[in-house]
Amino acid sequence: MSTIQRNKLFTASCLALLVTSLSFGIRAGIMGDLGVKFHLNASELGTITATAFWGFPLAIIIGGFIVDAIGMKKLLVLAFIFHLIGILLTIFANGYWTLFLSTLLIGIANGTVEAACNPLVASLFTDNKTTKLNHFHLWFPAGIVIGTLVVFLLNKVGVSWQVEVGTMLIPTAVYGYLFSKLEFPVTERVAAGVTNSEMYRSLLNPLFLFMVLCMFGTAITELFTNQWIAVLFKTVTDNAILILTFVASVQVLGRAFASPIVHRFAPQGVLLFSAILSALGIYLLITLHGSAIFGAAIIFGLGVAFFWPCMIGFVAENLPKTGAVGLNLIGGAGMFAVSLYMILMGGYYDNLMLKKLPDGASLDAYRSAAAGTDMAKAFDQAMTASGPEVLHSTLAIPCVLIIAFAGLVFFMRNRKKADSLTPIAG
Repeated sequence: MSTIQRNKLFTASCLALLVTSLSFGIRAGIMGDLGVKFHLNASELGTITATAFWGFPLAIIIGGFIVDAIGMKKLLVLAFIFHLIGILLTIFANGYWTLFLSTLLIGIANGTVEAACNPLVASLFTDNKTTKLNHFHLWFPAGIVIGTLVVFLLNKVGVSWQVEVGTMLIPTAVYGYLFSKLEFPVTERVAAGVTNSEMYRSLLNPLFLFMVLCMFGTAITELFTNQWIAVLFKTVTDNAILILTFVASVQVLGRAFASPIVHRFAPQGVLLFSAILSALGIYLLITLHGSAIFGAAIIFGLGVAFFWPCMIGFVAENLPKTGAVGLNLIGGAGMFAVSLYMILMGGYYDNLMLKKLPDGASLDAYRSAAAGTDMAKAFDQAMTASGPEVLHSTLAIPCVLIIAFAGLVFFMRNRKKADSLTPIAG
């Protein structure tokens, strides 16, 4: 380990995750522009958005199974290539299918980053996994903050959405260069000599399967709501994208100062509080109006701040023999659930809109209507009424999580702490 530059590897990992989150933040900010330019309805936009969530689980699960064999460095080189191609295809997109393919490639790149970096961070900081995973994953909401502000500011000066997407090329080039120069350790499981058969047996542990099911809910609560905020609140405030910025900013602060919280309450305790605050935050987003929505966004942001890193951290600490595969199956399960939910709710949202417009109305015609016309006003009124209904349907998910995580807290009180994995000497 003497040649392993732990801090530089961690920095490069954070940059790679920054690119992943920039793709979410910038895409959330330009979805409305893409819908108008390419005449896409909410269902089509939902499907395009969902492709990132298809590519992510595909890459993270496959990456989890091969990372020990090919090494984390090769996976991250692949991530760089997919990011580069996906960003360029987005910039030069000419319709639905090019946007579909480019988003899919970016999703594959994003999943490949996590497939390598989650086990990398756990292997670099074996004595402080959940805290360092929180510090690593703070760069996801940080990238959303940066991405949404880039869109907001560049829109103010009239810069095209292609230029906004192109800003992702800078951190992509930097992380690709850094990883190409650094030496990587083996994963914690390999260093400890845990066999493949032991790892696969651990994946059938009922506690691990329970966490996979919970990951469906935590990922949907966080990522679906964040990705659709700009659409759902477009007519409620002139700066809907800034609601997402508020949420993400709170997530950054929460993860940055996660250490004392995690050490005091353990990952399962933090997850319970997160579910409670997430449910409250969504309820307030539905019921509050005007500037008060930003207060609701802060509560929701604090709720979802710890979901992703504490889910992965819980598995890393309490089910360490599941190895990189376990960490990546958890992440892949979450993204896969979000992809299905995106499509489901995209169609649901379109149906809600049609019910609130005149009989026989064309969504595309109303969406593309000139500002100030009767059609445009009717479309805005339909959006104002439909957005809260989508969130109301989603509210049930964190409510179920409250019950699940309360049970987990009680279960873990009586469970023997998992043994840490010890590297084989020599």
